Amino acid sequence: MKKMLAASVASAFLAGTALASGHTEIKIGIIVGLTGPIESLTPQMAAGAELAMMEVSDSGLLLGGSTVTPVRGDSTCIDSAAATSVAEQQITSDGVKAIVGGDCSGVTGAILENVALPNGIVMVSPSATSPGLSHQDNEDNGLFFRTAPSDARQGVVMTEVLMELGISEVAVTYTNNDYGKGLADSFQAAFEAAGGTVTINAAHEDGKGDYSAEVGALASAGGQRLVVAGYVDQGGSGIIRAALDSGAFDTFHLPDGMISDSLTDNFGSEIDGSTGQVPGTDSPGAAKYVDLAAGAFDATSPFSAESYDAAALIMLAMQAAGSAESADFKDKVMDVANAPGEKIFPGELAKALQILADGGEVDYVGASAVELIGPGESAGNYRQIEVTGGSIETVKYR
Repeated sequence: MKKMLAASVASAFLAGTALASGHTEIKIGIIVGLTGPIESLTPQMAAGAELAMMEVSDSGLLLGGSTVTPVRGDSTCIDSAAATSVAEQQITSDGVKAIVGGDCSGVTGAILENVALPNGIVMVSPSATSPGLSHQDNEDNGLFFRTAPSDARQGVVMTEVLMELGISEVAVTYTNNDYGKGLADSFQAAFEAAGGTVTINAAHEDGKGDYSAEVGALASAGGQRLVVAGYVDQGGSGIIRAALDSGAFDTFHLPDGMISDSLTDNFGSEIDGSTGQVPGTDSPGAAKYVDLAAGAFDATSPFSAESYDAAALIMLAMQAAGSAESADFKDKVMDVANAPGEKIFPGELAKALQILADGGEVDYVGASAVELIGPGESAGNYRQIEVTGGSIETVKYR
């Protein structure tokens, strides 16, 4: 509650600042699953994006003194119709100039195809990782970017972690949507190419009260560890509970959608020895971001840093283009994200805005060591974790 309150206060302050000033108010949407299967992660994501917007508004340097107002919307993570409706409201009624989001891959693709593309609005997602979103087969008109890496890379990183642990045979279960299937398929391809065996690769549905049948099939197939490519606040945790209760598996490998405080709140030391990975970095920017947040919210929460960076890229691209219109600044996102230019870290957005206003160049490093490849793809870094003593501990960065 304290974290959500802090974020709400920040949002209210921004709105008040914008209305009080005599300068232009620029609205930027934040569309994440405030309800749904990753709702334990999204308050920190929204707060991260809003922190960047506050920093820019306070500087008074964006486009001659414009202020930025965040407009939050609930993607639900899983309901594409609801997410599309929220995006339509933000663009047509609220007048947002860009969107930080979506969060989950399916709703992100729906927003892009049905709303952002027809209206020519830039989207920068901090957490939509499906390989299917890569360039949208070159049909995104240069409007879509992401600060989290594709699951094509996560599948390789998962393989490296498991192989280094001496685990060469696993069962896989995935949430039955774009995110889950894309990650499961990417992982299986990488794992088998490295000489591993996937005994079963089976979908599970979210929202069920009993996962004993799914776990029974996974147990029958066997494996040294169960890979759960699901959601920590939904079926992924249901699978783990059923596996523990039945004795089918006692250690798990967990990708990004499963890593949050909810995991250890739910299972504690019951899953000691379990492993996983989530986008993250030990770069100087990561520490600066934590300091900048100053305890107002958990800045180490997954995808919070990427959310700050998504918002920052949008605003720096606006400054570079001299315009808040997506059609004008979309081609500047890659420029401000990459070399050449002065490296920019969290807390240095005012400095970046001034450099750009003076005609200089910036290389935005941000909180997550941003490097865009692609077009629009994040090169990506990962934090490898292990559950020890009922806590999530960082093992290394990749």
